[in-house]
Amino acid sequence: MTLSLRRRVAAAATLSLALLTGAACGAVTPANTTAAGDGGFQLAGYIKEAVEKGGPLKIRLSYHDPSLAFAVPIRQGMERGAKELGVEAQMIGPTGGSAADQVAELQTLINQKQIHGLAVSSASNDALKPVIAQAYDAGIPIISFNTNNPESKQMGFVGQDLVASGTSLAKELLGVLGGKKGKVVVVSVDSGAGWSNDRFSGFQAGLKDSGLEIVGPVNTGNEPSAAYNTIESTMAAQRDAIALVSLDCCSFTAGAKWLQQSGNAGKIHAVGFDVQPQTVEYLKSDVIDLTISQGPAEQGYQAVKLLADYLKNGTTIKDVDTGALVVTRDNVASVPVEG
Repeated sequence: MTLSLRRRVAAAATLSLALLTGAACGAVTPANTTAAGDGGFQLAGYIKEAVEKGGPLKIRLSYHDPSLAFAVPIRQGMERGAKELGVEAQMIGPTGGSAADQVAELQTLINQKQIHGLAVSSASNDALKPVIAQAYDAGIPIISFNTNNPESKQMGFVGQDLVASGTSLAKELLGVLGGKKGKVVVVSVDSGAGWSNDRFSGFQAGLKDSGLEIVGPVNTGNEPSAAYNTIESTMAAQRDAIALVSLDCCSFTAGAKWLQQSGNAGKIHAVGFDVQPQTVEYLKSDVIDLTISQGPAEQGYQAVKLLADYLKNGTTIKDVDTGALVVTRDNVASVPVEG
């Protein structure tokens, strides 16, 4: 019995109690300590062999749209984790955010039996749920990152608590408005996505009984010029709006560009997410009021670390919350740019 196997077996007794009390936070037993036939996770044979032989471990991060600017810092964190932990990590995913394409790509990887760990940011929670279960049942350790899919067979989640982040954004908006009442226009690059719904539900809860009227969420799409045009037409129809709120990085920069070019900067308040280079400039120029960071580089790093530690050391998989940092003109200089 190798040292890696002895560690896993020795850990089983202490982990069993943790599983009973910590299942809600995403903890799972190391793969080879689960008795066959009890319905728990069983590590695939080819993965066990690769671990025991000390061969190169291949981890893939499937992001719902790698063409987005937000993917850049995630990839940077992933690469840092791969180098530090001695694994081969790569970001994959469909350009344009097609759930069907993401599912097809993951099914191919699973069937080829050439990967040892998966992290998935779901383009659609419902669409990705079956393929996450397929990976789990095939014995491939699988977690979610960036976008949570709690009803799936994911073994853990790395990322921001999206509902809580939406509530935080609502709280910050109320502070910015200082008691003003009126219309608040909400925009999203994908208003039907699970992550967008989670953030919006938190935002709605945070504005309950505030007297503010929420318009949206308005779907802008990913393409910058199309997003700008959608925001322009939406705001033309809502001329009395007092705030423009974004649920993501890319509709936020499109909205800020509209505020600046239309002469509404300083007249209409704007809050949103992430610390893209353009967002930083808009913040410094007083076009927007604040943004919230979710630590994308840390998401990429922790996704790799969670899977690598599990495979190499049998470390229990637990959820990792990368937080919600409010970024203003006062602290933007000390916050890493995400892109």
